[in-house]
Amino acid sequence: MAGARSTYVVQSSLCLALAMWLWQPMTGTIWQVEGPAALALYALFALGAGIVFWSTFLIDHFELFGLRQIWTHLRGKPMPAPEFRTPALYRIVRHPMQLGVVILLFATPHLTLGHLLFAGSMTLYIFVGLFFEERALVRTYGARYQAYQASVPMLIPGLRPRVGSSLG
Repeated sequence: MAGARSTYVVQSSLCLALAMWLWQPMTGTIWQVEGPAALALYALFALGAGIVFWSTFLIDHFELFGLRQIWTHLRGKPMPAPEFRTPALYRIVRHPMQLGVVILLFATPHLTLGHLLFAGSMTLYIFVGLFFEERALVRTYGARYQAYQASVPMLIPGLRPRVGSSLG
């Protein structure tokens, strides 16, 4: 299983690149704002980018992309047991990186039908991925992660998690 994460990263990146390469423009404006409202959306976009960027520094970059797993395997050493941590943003939401991506997808002063389709599809992809990730985290960390689920919202800061729901 040493290359599972890196294989997933490569495969999903190739699929996204293919979708972007084959994308055909879809006209039709859902919204278009100007002036201070547009500036506010650009600021929100920058916030989303900042959240994604900061979140990656709060976890191990090499492990995130599957490189640590491969390097450990190539050296013939066992992968260290995962450590459950909740640094900074992870105390506010369980998945800050995905929150940042969702903000990036929708914070635009000109939302077209094509952009909405792409943003909606990517958001759905994120939620499906989070469903499986949450299940894996419960298997890995057990009651400790379930307590975290019960006390920290999944994506929306301040939203009270639903007890017993992996999508809290």
